[in-house]
Amino acid sequence: MTIIMWSATGLLLILSFFLKKAETKKAIKKAKAMMGMMMPQILAILLAIGLVLGIIPPSLIEKVLGQGQTFISVIIASAFGSITIIPGFVAFPLVGSLVDQGADYSVAAAFITTLTMVGIATISLESKQFGNKFTLYRNGLSFLGAIVIAILLGMVM
Repeated sequence: MTIIMWSATGLLLILSFFLKKAETKKAIKKAKAMMGMMMPQILAILLAIGLVLGIIPPSLIEKVLGQGQTFISVIIASAFGSITIIPGFVAFPLVGSLVDQGADYSVAAAFITTLTMVGIATISLESKQFGNKFTLYRNGLSFLGAIVIAILLGMVM
């Protein structure tokens, strides 16, 4: 699938270059500049993931987030996902690494789902914009929804 996506992107870039050469060159320059600004952050995050996975033994990951105590592990992962602010492009590889180290799929789903749907760290900002009642309902229902999704995924996988 990755090869197909890269090939399609390459073909479309070539097509764009032939159709609108100046605009394509401008877009490529802009993309390179944006990537240059993001690269230090991406490398730092990848380094942090590597360090964490290097320090924490796979047996501990499997014990805490593995098959044994799935419901408790889902709650722990949901809590971490709710309070963490990590961009998706970093969170997905991190969770993939955790699953490779022995974490349960339902735990991974709980973490990713709460990470994207629940925002404890940004709750004050959200409540200023939308009000306390809305913010609490949205975050609470999102948290419960994430747990239901994780449990359903655990039943399927």
